[in-house]
Amino acid sequence: SLSFTLARTGASTDSTLCIALLAMPLFDVILGARKAPQSAKVKESEAYLKEHPALKGKLDAALNACLAAQGRAWPEVVEPIAYISGALCVTPYLASNLEILGAEEMRLATLLVTIGQTHLFADWPAAGKRDEEKHALFTQLHTLDSSYPGGLRAYYASAKKLLSEAKAGCNPLGEWTPEVPSGQRVSAGSEHFFALEKAGMDVIGQTAFVLVAGGLGERLGYKGIKIALPVDSVSGKSFMQWYAEYILAFQARCCRGGRTIQLAIMTSDDTHARTLAFLESNKYFGLALAQVTLIKQEKVAALMDNEAHFARASRSFLLDTKPHGHGDVHHLLWSSGLATAWGKAGVRYVSFFQDTNALAFRAMACLLGVSVKSRLEYNSLTVPRMPGEAVGGIARLMRPDGASMTVNVEYNQLDPLLRATVSPEGDVADASGYSPFPGNINVIAIELGPYLKILEQTGGSMPEFVNPKYNDAERTRFNKPTRVESMMQDYPKLLGIGARVGFTQLDRWICFSPVKNAVADAAFKAAKKSLPECAASGEADMYLASARMLRAAGMNVQSGETVKPLGIPVCISPMLHLSPAFAATWSELIKKVKGGSISKRSCLVVDGEATLTGLELDGALMVRPTGGSSVKVDGLRETNGGWQLRPLEQGEKAAEEVAMRGYKLVQTYSRTLAPSDGKLRVVKA
Repeated sequence: SLSFTLARTGASTDSTLCIALLAMPLFDVILGARKAPQSAKVKESEAYLKEHPALKGKLDAALNACLAAQGRAWPEVVEPIAYISGALCVTPYLASNLEILGAEEMRLATLLVTIGQTHLFADWPAAGKRDEEKHALFTQLHTLDSSYPGGLRAYYASAKKLLSEAKAGCNPLGEWTPEVPSGQRVSAGSEHFFALEKAGMDVIGQTAFVLVAGGLGERLGYKGIKIALPVDSVSGKSFMQWYAEYILAFQARCCRGGRTIQLAIMTSDDTHARTLAFLESNKYFGLALAQVTLIKQEKVAALMDNEAHFARASRSFLLDTKPHGHGDVHHLLWSSGLATAWGKAGVRYVSFFQDTNALAFRAMACLLGVSVKSRLEYNSLTVPRMPGEAVGGIARLMRPDGASMTVNVEYNQLDPLLRATVSPEGDVADASGYSPFPGNINVIAIELGPYLKILEQTGGSMPEFVNPKYNDAERTRFNKPTRVESMMQDYPKLLGIGARVGFTQLDRWICFSPVKNAVADAAFKAAKKSLPECAASGEADMYLASARMLRAAGMNVQSGETVKPLGIPVCISPMLHLSPAFAATWSELIKKVKGGSISKRSCLVVDGEATLTGLELDGALMVRPTGGSSVKVDGLRETNGGWQLRPLEQGEKAAEEVAMRGYKLVQTYSRTLAPSDGKLRVVKA
């Protein structure tokens, strides 16, 4: 109980009594359902308030706000002075600071008292000392209370329940039995793939995109925001520019009458200001200001024990806070009104993607095509997954009462669940050599109509979980504060029976190569024969995907040798950058490229409207038409000194984005085709 909790902190008897009263059903004591004993502390508070009517007025306002938030009203027979004193004068530390608190601060103080957080005031000095820090706490509390659905009271209740279940070892999937899910397994480059691309392009102009970009690049050895990292060395384009160019390319091909494709970017305290400044300094990379919306995710209070006591920041009155997870994106789309506005504007689908997986857009049209063809209201892009790989698996879960759902199951839950139910061997490969449960990569397409109905019902609040790290067998002490979390891919858990949920599985090379690991971690994973998923491998996989797509168009693209910058094996030649402005889909690329060859030491950048017929390249060629111009390469044979990616020397100084790759671009010679006169330029041998 709160009384017991306070007693453990050494609070006074009167404080304990008042806390115990406030722990009863909300404001029952305050409203007169039970008569509060008149302790010396309460009497002292009443006398103080009678002498300070202005303070009493602030307290009245605070308690009115508390009641309004709960849909309650004052009984006319209750005299406010009878409960105001007990509501806030529950610790001597608060009592000595009442005179400096405003009405909203009073409300928040009352709220903290009623959910057992009086320890936050335990070392407050009297009014006049460190007052700015005290007000800063209430400013922080106001943000936390207003940003979480249901406020801090709801957060505390959820945390208390989840922590209790975690301590008891409850399995959230204990009632469920996994089955292999139904979905579309598509071979990239097949006729089926191209048909799905076409179907997707038919609706991509009525699709809004959501970029989840709440993280910094510190884990990668980069001090900036991750979306500012370069996709590759030869173009120097950031992830943000790459995504913007794709949206503009889709828009140019699929939108008419001035219609634009909307983009929402979910930021965090860590990234919001820097993301805005990055966009503004680059003129939003060609996107119109009206088509980009930033939605900022707030953090949640860290929890220091199983009683869900909020943790304090070091040497501060402020709370320690942590990210709540990317599940907040659904609530933000609803609470901001953005999803509703999209619906009114005729948007049919919303596609979610994460910050450093540049290949995702190579598969976006196919993903949407599956959604259209299969009439899916929720569609996950997936890749073949090795058994035990640290990627969530999509599974169909069945319950004895007949309920079912197709949902992501985290990799550390999937194997134990299989062993406990249908497969004593756990997560093992099928005849394909992969797990039958496809790997979730958090690229998602959701049909907006049904989505809006669910958001209206739930406010976009996702199922939550806690993952405390205990340092004792009894599970009573944490190694460090934990928090309540949520994930955007848990959205199908909100859907009812008969919901149309599926997946689209594509080859990994065309859609998934995230940049998320620092050099040391990537080298360790590579040594264990795992995927490094770092800056160098992300760049190499971009070149690899472009080479495979060009080969499908009849071009002979040689393969380069594998090198090991910083101990990470990658193939970074030939260097191929094919921009969305050149070809927004693989189908379009095949129409624009006919035959030709590229040597393994070559570098080709095509960034604009162009066709390539019979190009024979042994060197570096930049094709960059602007201003409505276009280039037709017809039988061109280009040989020059070219560009190369040279490994960094031991101790060589380099910018962060270069150092994390372990090599730098050396430009010896290149030819550039960059007409800007608005005309077609034909370049022959």
